Formats: sequence, C-alpha cells, structure tokens
Amino acid sequence: MIKLAPSILSADFVNLERDIRALAPQEADYVHVDVMDGCFVPNITIGIPVVAAIKRISPLPLDVHLMIERPLRYVEDFCRSGADILTVHAEADLPANIRAALEKTRALGVRAGLSVKPNTRAEAVLPFLELCDLILVMTVEPGFGGQSFMADMMPKLKTIRGWIDERNPGCELEVDGGVNEKTGRICVENGANVLVAGSAWFKSADPAAFCRALKA
Repeated sequence: MIKLAPSILSADFVNLERDIRALAPQEADYVHVDVMDGCFVPNITIGIPVVAAIKRISPLPLDVHLMIERPLRYVEDFCRSGADILTVHAEADLPANIRAALEKTRALGVRAGLSVKPNTRAEAVLPFLELCDLILVMTVEPGFGGQSFMADMMPKLKTIRGWIDERNPGCELEVDGGVNEKTGRICVENGANVLVAGSAWFKSADPAAFCRALKA
C-alpha cells in the first residue's frame, strides 16, 4: 500500500490549521513535519511547541523528521509532544547515540525512523535496521523545499528495499525530496511505499487526484 505524507514545509503557515485539517479528506496518510535547527541543515523551521499544537488539530499521524544535530537530546520531548513517527538522521551524531535515539523512541511508544542524506551510502542503515519502523531516503539535500529530484538515489533506494524485505519486512521505506506524480512513480518502482510531497501537493489544483494518481 502506497502512503502519502504531505510536508507542511510547503503549506501556508498563516493558515496552517486549515491546510492540515484538509489533508485527510484529500486522502493523505501522514502529516510530514520537518524540524530543522540551522546547524545540521542551513535552515530553521519549527520546534516542540508547534509540533504539540499540530498534534491537537491533526486528523492524521505526525511523521516528524528531525534534521537536527545530536537528536538524542530532544527525542523524549518530541515523542511526548505528539510525534507518531520520529525520524533522526544517521549523520547527526555518533552511531552509539543514534542507536540510543532509536531505542528511546521505541521505548516511548513511538515508531522510530532513520534518514540518510544523498551522499550517505546505503550501508549506513544496516547497523540500525532492526530498530527501525521507517527508513527515509533523501532525494534532495535536506534543508529547503522545492529542490529537484535526484534520480541517482534510486539504486540506494532499491538496495535498502532488499534489506528491509530480508531483515525487517514491517519497516516502511520513505522518500523525501522533489516528489511529484512522475518521480513518485519512479520511487514506488524502486521500492518506496511512503512518499513525502511538499510543493507538488500544496500547489496542486486537486491534491486528492494527485494522491490517487500516486497510489494507483
């Protein structure tokens, strides 16, 4: 089953509640929340109080993507603020601390995710795969919306899908970056089952039709 996770980074922040409440009727599955700290990536977005506020009005599970350094420091706060899935980056800290972040997330009853940047090899996920409920492959450099899709990430995606099928078949495989109707199909063909769409979703004249086209 293909799932859609619209990224609110591309929503209208003046009307954020309106845009989030509209997602379920438009056939989305998750609300993708990008958290950036200005250090791990060159941008700053939202933090714990905003995630908690979104949780109060969201009709869908929150897929919270931490693009922050040393995420273990904030795992408990984001879990308690309402994340249903909490994803940390493999590159954001030492391996022992990334493992601890994943373990803590699961201990708090939240699904644990691990993300890898474009220049990170697929093998980076292997030490953590048994702890992951979701692997996120970035198909743009993290930090800003509206970038072009990197098709050369598809071999990495396909490789990780093979490992998931062999070692942790309950784990979802998500793609984030430049996803539209055309590139989304390419991602699905290479093993993704969760697609993050930002600009393509919120600028679509008919988001529900966009969603159905990708799930077809």
